[in-house]
Amino acid sequence: MRSFWMVILLLACAAIHAGDVERRLYVALPGIRNYMERGGAGIAVFDIDHEHRFIKRIPVPGHSDQEKPENVKGVCASAKTQRLYFTTLKKLWCIDLKTEQKVWEKSLPGGCDRLALTPDGKTLYVPSLEGAHWNVVDAMNGEITAVIQTNSGAHNTIAGADGKRVYLAGLKSPLLSIVDTTVNEVTAKCGPFSAPVRPFTVNGAQTVVYVCVNERLGFEMGDLKSGAVLDTIEVPGVEKGTVKRHGCPCHGIGLTPNETELWLCDGANQSLHIFDNRALPPKYVSSIKLFDDPGWVTFSLDGKFAYPSTLEVIDTATKKIVAELKDEQGRRVQSEKVVEVHVLGGEVVKTGDQFGIGRAGN
Repeated sequence: MRSFWMVILLLACAAIHAGDVERRLYVALPGIRNYMERGGAGIAVFDIDHEHRFIKRIPVPGHSDQEKPENVKGVCASAKTQRLYFTTLKKLWCIDLKTEQKVWEKSLPGGCDRLALTPDGKTLYVPSLEGAHWNVVDAMNGEITAVIQTNSGAHNTIAGADGKRVYLAGLKSPLLSIVDTTVNEVTAKCGPFSAPVRPFTVNGAQTVVYVCVNERLGFEMGDLKSGAVLDTIEVPGVEKGTVKRHGCPCHGIGLTPNETELWLCDGANQSLHIFDNRALPPKYVSSIKLFDDPGWVTFSLDGKFAYPSTLEVIDTATKKIVAELKDEQGRRVQSEKVVEVHVLGGEVVKTGDQFGIGRAGN
């Protein structure tokens, strides 16, 4: 029996190396506020390996079939459970990735914001909608198992790669809260930064955090071990202007998977600013002009593509725009809530993350 499963494993590996894995980008919509004109509603699926062409739209009963679907606030997925999750202003939704059917929907106390899923696929950390707490949720049945009170304006959430720590940022606090997942309590904090923490990202070793903060056209860095603020980095040669959304100059920050570069969103200047992250502090390198205000950025798992929320597809090597995501109606799709999903023989074998988190060493 053992030799049988070894053969199956070898065949699966051979298929993967033969290029049979289908790499897809799942885009949760409406993903820029409730703007239906930017791709409609539901889960739009794109083919990463074939010029990011549109494949299909997965409808979500009770959400995408409504006249005015609620904003999608966050998205995540797990190969271990074959499920995709997304939040709207009031609810948490679970979709079976194999059948593409809704498994359940849950109204959570205090509403929902940008969630995170532990690497084992078992536990969701769901912020209330800019409220006082995070709900800890069983990812299989949607039941609340714990509540973490921070009184910080709950907003953004990242689960660490080892599953031991989860990072909580509230838009009313200059401190980043660090949760020990074995007890579901805040056991440490990083900061205070110069203003409330907005989007942020962490390196794969979970030693450094990079944060956007209110009013700064740049970013700040913190030591996740000591909690100290490490550095403040400004974008050179540009000025702050008026942004369409989010109320801060830089809303969106990500590390390339190999952590050699950091990419930063600049709403008013409709740009992505790129920094060399091979030595600290990161050094400004160049900028890329976009057609609209970016409010988020993440990357393909192999690091070849960057995905700003404007959903131009950028080649990270050449820094050139190589595609634009368009739906079945030819509309430009925009969303801050995207996740990469790899499929082999109808099974999900790997998933990415909506945040541009570092993956060096993982």
